[in-house]
Amino acid sequence: MKAARVLIIVALFAWGCGSNSGSNNNIRTVTVKGSDTMVILGQRWAETYMKANPDARIQVTGGGSGTGIAALINGGTDICEASRPMKDKEKEMVKARHGKEPVETPVALDGVAIYVNQSSPIQRLTQIQLKEVYTGRVINWRDLGGPDRRIVAYSRENNSGTYVFFKEHVLNNEDFARDVQTLPGTAAVVNAVSKDPASLGYGGVAYSSGIRDLAISKDQTSEAVKPSLENVQSGKYPLSRQLFFYTVGEPTGATKAFIDWVLSPEGQKVCEAVGYYPLTRK
Repeated sequence: MKAARVLIIVALFAWGCGSNSGSNNNIRTVTVKGSDTMVILGQRWAETYMKANPDARIQVTGGGSGTGIAALINGGTDICEASRPMKDKEKEMVKARHGKEPVETPVALDGVAIYVNQSSPIQRLTQIQLKEVYTGRVINWRDLGGPDRRIVAYSRENNSGTYVFFKEHVLNNEDFARDVQTLPGTAAVVNAVSKDPASLGYGGVAYSSGIRDLAISKDQTSEAVKPSLENVQSGKYPLSRQLFFYTVGEPTGATKAFIDWVLSPEGQKVCEAVGYYPLTRK
């Protein structure tokens, strides 16, 4: 009897190990890392995809576009989420490390929104005025048609793709003024602006909650428009941009399956559910 019990225990142990091993072999975790602007979108994509594909595991973390690109270079992620295009030097580092070119896949559209407090009387600004504020040439709302109050300008940290985009497209690569306050994420910028009537900030359109988006024009003679779906998809909004996935070489296997789904009509519906915009016009 004792020998029989031992055989039964061994058989159950072996069956259990074989069962777990088979289950683990069917699951491939795809890691997604990068843009804080995109992290809420990436997480919603992952949640929706895994509900429809129980054997899939998609792990999404933020940290900034720069963090995601560094992880891609170092082999620490399958997919990099980036709210800006990779730089030539970064692409060269991927090629040098892995022997493959990075592959860029646009996955959604965004308009970099300019935030003011709900109580602000300001309705529109030009890109020129934004540059003057963030480079320190204009420091009082009075010079922009507002009250006699010092402007409190908030920005993202320099690891952010949105920071890079704003510096390139608004500041024309000039330096931010020293008194511009940097915050670690778009949610932090929105929170700060929502509490301060004298503040100004910028970030992804999906975060526009508790504050107000301004209409933006290139200059005083251009039409000022808000970052709506139509204006972003047409490129009429001057701070429209694409949001990207980057992989080392062409994606394969579980990574390719996930990216293909993101680009499908079902995946693109998630963009609007979160507050961003799909790639194609409805």
